[in-house]
Amino acid sequence: MSVFTGKEKLKLGFGLMRLPKLEDGSIDVPQVSEMVDLFMEAGGTYFDTAFAYQGSEEAIRKALVERYPRDSYTLASKLIIQPAANLTPEEAKNETKISLERSGAGYFDYYLVHAIQRSNYKLYEEYGIWDYVKGLKEQGLVKHWGFSFHSDPELLVELLEKHPEAEFVQLQINYADWENPGVNSRKNYEICRQYGKPVVVMEPVKGGILADPIDSVKAIFDEANPDASYASWALRFVAEKEGMLAVLSGMSSVEQMKDNLSFMKDFKPLSEEEEEVIRRVQDALNKDQSIPCTACHYCTKGCPMNIPIPEIFTVENRKKGSPEFRTKREYTIVTEGRGKASDCIQCGQCESACPQHLPIISLLEKCQAME
Repeated sequence: MSVFTGKEKLKLGFGLMRLPKLEDGSIDVPQVSEMVDLFMEAGGTYFDTAFAYQGSEEAIRKALVERYPRDSYTLASKLIIQPAANLTPEEAKNETKISLERSGAGYFDYYLVHAIQRSNYKLYEEYGIWDYVKGLKEQGLVKHWGFSFHSDPELLVELLEKHPEAEFVQLQINYADWENPGVNSRKNYEICRQYGKPVVVMEPVKGGILADPIDSVKAIFDEANPDASYASWALRFVAEKEGMLAVLSGMSSVEQMKDNLSFMKDFKPLSEEEEEVIRRVQDALNKDQSIPCTACHYCTKGCPMNIPIPEIFTVENRKKGSPEFRTKREYTIVTEGRGKASDCIQCGQCESACPQHLPIISLLEKCQAME
């Protein structure tokens, strides 16, 4: 059976990982509700949350599930096992029950074995998660199931051979990582095409990095089309490719939603001239030495020293051209009450959890110069 339910009128998917927050740190449900309304009015149907997205499942219950008929949208969620969490098989499987309770959805249209990489894929096998998820479909709690993937092409082939029943794959694809050997966007996408698996795209703007890119990239885009948002280039790059079930955008404001809809509602593929602009941008990025962290925070959840790794990397990236005193001030702010780069004990759990496969330990050593 095709995973395309017939409800998908828009390739844009609403990623619910980075929802707007209030001053107290809670999710701004009224703003999320307004974003949901705009998305639904434009023909959007695909919403993507996860057990690991703090507060997201509860927020989408209030903003979507309690406000719209259940057959008017599709909702995806995910089950995750991180080695540092030391879950039992029963605790891992119980994530589904908790997600259903939080969301109030009754069932998930799409359910994913989440964030598979070399550090955790064997746990999914040992815990019987693949058979468990298949059973969820048999029970009617899941309509379609697949997995999200952050690893090398060889492992992707292995998983697709072992689990041919998987109906779709979620991949990190964006123009910055298209040829990145650490992410393998193009190779993994091509493998999914070879195996006939529809693809859900995550990180098309690389955690927001491509929505506010480095100055050399901005200059190229501004010259080509000063009226186009930087995010539009990134989303259009992936949305035009064949076999896409949804292109997830982790929108954090009404303004971002309006911008995304402005070019995705009446979608137009990139022209040959625009494809050349993207190639020039890729060349500019290859010359840049910024740390390509997407601030997903998977690395921090098991850090024994409570080091705010993504925040430290952000300061490191921003320090170019900034006075030393300003860099040190920003560094002090993000590490106040938490661990510093020099507190790293090199346990390696962060590197095993990082979807970008960054050499975090050595990068933190470099960041110690800001202390």
